[in-house]
Amino acid sequence: MLRLRLRPADLGRIRFADRLHPVGTALLASQALRGPTVAAYAPALADRAAEAAGGEVRAATAALRHLLPARGRLPDFLTPFDGLESLEAGLDAIRSAPIRRIRADLAAAYAHLPATPLRRRFAAADPEVFDLLAQAIRTWFDTVLAPHWAYLTLAHRHQVDTAAQRFASTGLDGLLGGLHPLIRWRAPVLDIDTWWSGDLTGTGYGLILVPSPLAGTRPRVLVEPDRPVLLVYPVAIGSPVTVAPQVDPLVRLLGRTRAAVLRGLAGPGEHTTTALARATGISLASASEHATALRAAGLLTTVRVGGTVRHRLTSLGTHLLGAAAQGR
Repeated sequence: MLRLRLRPADLGRIRFADRLHPVGTALLASQALRGPTVAAYAPALADRAAEAAGGEVRAATAALRHLLPARGRLPDFLTPFDGLESLEAGLDAIRSAPIRRIRADLAAAYAHLPATPLRRRFAAADPEVFDLLAQAIRTWFDTVLAPHWAYLTLAHRHQVDTAAQRFASTGLDGLLGGLHPLIRWRAPVLDIDTWWSGDLTGTGYGLILVPSPLAGTRPRVLVEPDRPVLLVYPVAIGSPVTVAPQVDPLVRLLGRTRAAVLRGLAGPGEHTTTALARATGISLASASEHATALRAAGLLTTVRVGGTVRHRLTSLGTHLLGAAAQGR
């Protein structure tokens, strides 16, 4: 049991992560989907994870399965705070971890695993092994999560909205007391049944809450100096990624290409017009035309940053995607 004593400054700075971390989600999911519990309520993702563990991409993802423990606590440097904006940014954050931290984290993670040449090289921060792992993560993400990323994003936003409503009606005690059965709130202490035990005091930088259907069976906690405490806790995944689509209402409403552009905005990364064109396989002019139409309908906003324009879903666009996902 981990006892986390929150300071007044932490209690005044509690918030939810505004989006899923691509690399962090991929690493947690790659471990969680090996177990029967998460696989049972996310069968579509479990099928894709099985595909990633076999078939044509088996060799490309083998390093991920070998270097990560099959269950339990993951090395903290593999689930970084930084790199939220894209998969590549997350991989860069992993690479930038100090060697001392890499060695300490892996020594703890590998304490009960047999030593292998690849694990020894990883613990020594061998750049070639980091390259191998990065490619394995890319392949695993593209095979398993990318096809469902828009729905995972919508599920996350729904969980955050639900928790926000609970906070509005029941206050802080209701919010923290209702996160998960393995989290108990006795002000100012959170008792968390996670993969490690101890007594900690909050950093004074707040608490970030991350509801995740792919965290595994227990909450996860990341504590680093001068940063908010990160608490990832399991939630139900909902229907969008467990039900096979038959009729796509969004395509009926917007057309196939415009629906693809809108769904692309729910994915990770910065959504420039060029990025939308590449993701949907259309010309730059066509992507700009579709973005203009969606903006006129109030489904996205556009801001100029330097020499590029970036698009983002509005709340109306998010609700439309969620309604379409539930109606499929």
